[in-house]
Amino acid sequence: MVSKQLIVIFAAVFSCAYAQSCQNPKVEAASFTSLDATVVTQIAYITEFTLQCDNPLQENYALYAEVDGKALTAARIGENKYQVSWTEEPAKARSGVHEVRILDEEGWASLRRARRSDPAATVAPLLAIQLQHPGSYSGPWVNSEVLATVLSILIAYTALLNKTKILA
Repeated sequence: MVSKQLIVIFAAVFSCAYAQSCQNPKVEAASFTSLDATVVTQIAYITEFTLQCDNPLQENYALYAEVDGKALTAARIGENKYQVSWTEEPAKARSGVHEVRILDEEGWASLRRARRSDPAATVAPLLAIQLQHPGSYSGPWVNSEVLATVLSILIAYTALLNKTKILA
């Protein structure tokens, strides 16, 4: 008689061996970023995407992401819908295009193996999403307090200069 543990182990190995990756992926994506850095301490980047494949995927199909060398997990937020998000300090946040490289488990494992021998190694992603960040507004170049102080000093200087001319 075969024990339950042996059946569970066999089922796990069998399902991993025959796990399918996404064939011919099609993606629809929307991206959002924080635009006002005057009131926040971190700039948020969010990419939501819907993944459609020619073959049916498992319900717990895991996806991973890499952005500028950072490893991230794609959170499943619905049926075939995923979200990748991260934050950066406003001083380090750069404007422009950020490439969000999406990998499945097989691609993620290949990337980790390749990075062990060469930290700059890359692996072809399942798909790539372009996130456009126009930059964040950090406030005016000159604060209003500084401008008011400079104008007050300039007006006081002009008034004192004209007062000495009138009295002379």
